Amino acid sequence: MSAVVTLTLNPAIDQTVTLDRLVPGAVHRARDVRSDAGGKGVNVARCLADWGIPVAATGILGQDNAAPFEQCLAEKGIDDRFCWISGETRTNLKLLDLATGDTTDVNLPGLAVTPGTLDAVRAVLVDMVRPDTLVVLAGSLPGSLPPETYAHLTRDLKARGARVLLDASGPALAAALASEPAGLPHLVKPNRHELEEWAGRPLTALGEVADAARTLVARGIPLVVVSLGADGAILASQDETLHARPPAMRVASTVGAGDALVAGLAAALHIGFDLAGTARLALAFAAGKLTKPGANLPGRAEVEAIARTIAVEAVRP
Repeated sequence: MSAVVTLTLNPAIDQTVTLDRLVPGAVHRARDVRSDAGGKGVNVARCLADWGIPVAATGILGQDNAAPFEQCLAEKGIDDRFCWISGETRTNLKLLDLATGDTTDVNLPGLAVTPGTLDAVRAVLVDMVRPDTLVVLAGSLPGSLPPETYAHLTRDLKARGARVLLDASGPALAAALASEPAGLPHLVKPNRHELEEWAGRPLTALGEVADAARTLVARGIPLVVVSLGADGAILASQDETLHARPPAMRVASTVGAGDALVAGLAAALHIGFDLAGTARLALAFAAGKLTKPGANLPGRAEVEAIARTIAVEAVRP
């Protein structure tokens, strides 16, 4: 059985267009273009497979353009448990500006998903889950599904003994965080902006971010990780709160960096690291991915070398 299962309900083919400089309103000549089977759960699975952890991926794909996903999952050795429906999986445009290193995302609408299709995916998930299976619920929801979808899935998965890692935003994240204890995940990974939306106020200082993360822990979420971009991440548990900072890295592509962070968190939980070890591995995954195009990790030795350079310090209440 797979040690980790990822769910992607709104996958995408990520088309990355590399430009010398992005100028709004101008005509551009692309330096390069590449297409990758993507979506948060798919990206997490790819990074975990690169690290050597048995992983399965499920979710919903459009049958008219499923081939890139089939090829990617097969090449990475990922157990493909996707459910197919009629239509095409969406394509997301990512415009990489070489002058600034910034990526501009244009995300298109996803497939129309019926309650029956979601029931089919739920059946696949339940079939794969065993006590202590790590399940990563990641990414946006198709517009046809209610915001409570992740909360309901979390409740069902926890009832079977799974540990749920949630990486969502907007109403789906808000509904999950407002859930009763049975619907709260084991780990949640908002970024600073998403945490501010939940808190209802700006979180400018590092201590304010840490306090908000600790509030979520007090609500019943064992591990809260707040991604801070170049400033690293805050990790809060019942016993301690840490700030982890990555080294400066040469950036080939920022596509999938947040998903690599989630993959590192899942890998650390699978291995059984303490909070500091979890911080170092997760940020090493994210920093290592920055050096590679697409949602891919460099070799294990390089990731482990990066992990040794991650600065970790306690954040006091």
